[in-house]
Amino acid sequence: MQRLSVERSIMHHFAALEDPRSPTQRRHVLSEMLVMAIAATLGGADGWVGVETFAKAKEAWLRTVLTLPHGIPSHDCFGRVFALIDPEQFAACFRQWSASVAERLPDEIVAVDGKRLRRSHDRGKGVAALHLVSAWATANRVVLGQV
Repeated sequence: MQRLSVERSIMHHFAALEDPRSPTQRRHVLSEMLVMAIAATLGGADGWVGVETFAKAKEAWLRTVLTLPHGIPSHDCFGRVFALIDPEQFAACFRQWSASVAERLPDEIVAVDGKRLRRSHDRGKGVAALHLVSAWATANRVVLGQV
């Protein structure tokens, strides 16, 4: 399997993401917070406490690819910053990054899965149920896209 420079790739694709914090509130580098959150999620973290726990456990490795001038952000800090990020901008950057990972790994297995979201229909109003289809790069444990 080809090894990717994930942190550089993530930073490259998320460079266009606007930092919503005021300049005086930018203790941690946004791109580094994104790398930590995405790496933690790929590593199985669930929620901001999990992201902080993962980042603290992997701090030595993270310091080889990130500057971390103020250390690992707290779970509250991750939550506050991600709550401010424009979800559409984030999704666009994430899709671009996912697509670049998929392009670099043309021979990898991509699993496709579909789900119907419970109670998303309303027969009285004629609203059909919502369906979610995901493409998953199995070797990299990355969602390549969802519709």
